[in-house]
Amino acid sequence: MEKIAIHTLPDTQERWLEFSRQVALVVGATVFVALCARVTIPLMPLTPVPLTAQNLGVLLVGLLLGSRRGFAVMILYLLEGMSGLPVFNPLGNGGVAQLFGATGGFLLVYPFVAFLAGYIFERGTKSFARAAIASLLAEFLLFAGGLSWLYLFTHSLAKAAYLGLYWFIAGEVLKIMLAAGVASRWRRIKI
Repeated sequence: MEKIAIHTLPDTQERWLEFSRQVALVVGATVFVALCARVTIPLMPLTPVPLTAQNLGVLLVGLLLGSRRGFAVMILYLLEGMSGLPVFNPLGNGGVAQLFGATGGFLLVYPFVAFLAGYIFERGTKSFARAAIASLLAEFLLFAGGLSWLYLFTHSLAKAAYLGLYWFIAGEVLKIMLAAGVASRWRRIKI
């Protein structure tokens, strides 16, 4: 009887420590994405959508933490932002209002972007090429969500692309390459 109790205690402690570690990773990742959101270049009067490092953070979260944790991080991030915490880019209205603004479509697909990047990257060799492909496909999903949202406001696909795509292509290529480089190097470390 004593042997059972002795084996249960370390297992319980180990589970609690692992749970605490996972919670710390998820919360820390939301802080990382919030800090990335602070790196913002306004593009007004050309477009109400700013150029931001926020989606670089989303890609890195998905690639480094994997699909499930990446999805959880971005759900928590959206909940933090909706509750009024200053986690979204500082140029927006903040809170729930930011989700209904010009950048709402991009924000709302963040959990799926992180999931897709993580899902593709965790299934195979953790190479630069796989990370770049995962990031590229995740960016396609990001812009599909963002442009669809802008289309609802403008009723014009050309106008939506003008406001939410053309100004960002060069920056997104750099973000994809940076995310792939970091993920392919960092993934060798067990997270």
